Amino acid sequence: MRDSFKSRIGFVLAAAGSAVGLGNIWGFPTQVANHGGGAFLLVYLCVIFVLAIPALYSEMLIGHHAQANPVRSLKQLSEGRMRPVGATMGLLNVIGSCLMLSFYHIVAGWMLVHALGYLATAMGLSSVAEFLLTGSMVRDLVFTSVFLVLTASVVLKGVEQGIELWSKRLMPLLVILLVGLIVYIASLPGAGEGFKTYLIPEVEQFTDPDIYIAAMGQAFFSLSIGLGGMMIYGSYLRPGAQLGRLSLSVAALDTLVAFLAGLLIIPALFVAIKLGVSVEQGNQFIGEGQLIFAVLPELFGSMGFAGLWVGFGFFILLSIAALTSTMAQAEVPVSYLLEEHDLPRPVAVAIAMLVIALLALSLVLWFEPLFGWVVTAVTQFQLPLSGLFYLLVVGWFWKRSNHVTALAAQGLRYRLLRWHLRYICPVLMGLVFYQSAIA
Repeated sequence: MRDSFKSRIGFVLAAAGSAVGLGNIWGFPTQVANHGGGAFLLVYLCVIFVLAIPALYSEMLIGHHAQANPVRSLKQLSEGRMRPVGATMGLLNVIGSCLMLSFYHIVAGWMLVHALGYLATAMGLSSVAEFLLTGSMVRDLVFTSVFLVLTASVVLKGVEQGIELWSKRLMPLLVILLVGLIVYIASLPGAGEGFKTYLIPEVEQFTDPDIYIAAMGQAFFSLSIGLGGMMIYGSYLRPGAQLGRLSLSVAALDTLVAFLAGLLIIPALFVAIKLGVSVEQGNQFIGEGQLIFAVLPELFGSMGFAGLWVGFGFFILLSIAALTSTMAQAEVPVSYLLEEHDLPRPVAVAIAMLVIALLALSLVLWFEPLFGWVVTAVTQFQLPLSGLFYLLVVGWFWKRSNHVTALAAQGLRYRLLRWHLRYICPVLMGLVFYQSAIA
């Protein structure tokens, strides 16, 4: 008997936890800051409904109908000549998950080490703080291993007692930390200008076509679509689950966290400007890695002793976001080993985490030539390609017992849904793939 989620709220928190990752906390605010502020926010919210939720629904639907891991699910529903292609795409999902987890655990380790570094500084442990906040191969290997153990300890307990239980604990804590940090940043000089930039759109920005492409890409990536994580979660739902409502709930919670992250990061950038911190590179705000590991730490440092605790809270927030993502994505290779090779869960978890650990070790040892290449291959190529394939499966390749086709017979709105999934979404996803992987 396959494992399953015990409750609706448990599934929503787990699926949203899978989607809520570092891309929400640092990627979304960076995109907003560099693509028109409030204008990007409004376009993003529209794109969530037009593209991201249908893509999320499609991935979950494939797993829920097949009740299997991505390899078996995509092979089963890609009928006729497309069956070998479906099996290949499913296997690429498993491989891509392992690659993604290899670099994600390294970055997650950096988040944890910075959180502990701020804590050590606040407690006067200067030698410990120096080790933690000074980059070294030894430090990276130790904390990548720590995060691998954290992920494995959750996945080892299965869906209900592991992933669902910890999602119920971590997701509320993540939101509480976010709100607390927003309240503190809002009290600082300069924050008001950041809120204004974030929440009030400038009409002329809507004429920039880059906003729409960037919003589609960010909306798709924010919901963690494309590596089979949502597919395997859909397969753990019990028969008769209302996938449409669940997709909306997951997207709403994920978007709420992204929105809150914007309320934190963008005002923080304007606070940094007020304090004389350099936050721009050319005509754009410094983004992602530099923002997290250079600009914001400089801001925290300018706050005195209070900044140490703000920095600790911020990097703990990022560590939680990373863990909710890694424990979800790790279930993809684990489920493959469980179902395709009939292994006990402890053995499957051990093998999957060993493979991920070896890949992560390779990235740490040969960081310069490998790290950027792996990140690019997974995030800019495989994710949008897999998302496009899921839409083609639901809209075209899956013919017998297709749930969307059956729904279309029930009324106009369902026929419009089927038409949207068959024609509009693949075109939009094709644009995302082109912009991300080719242009």
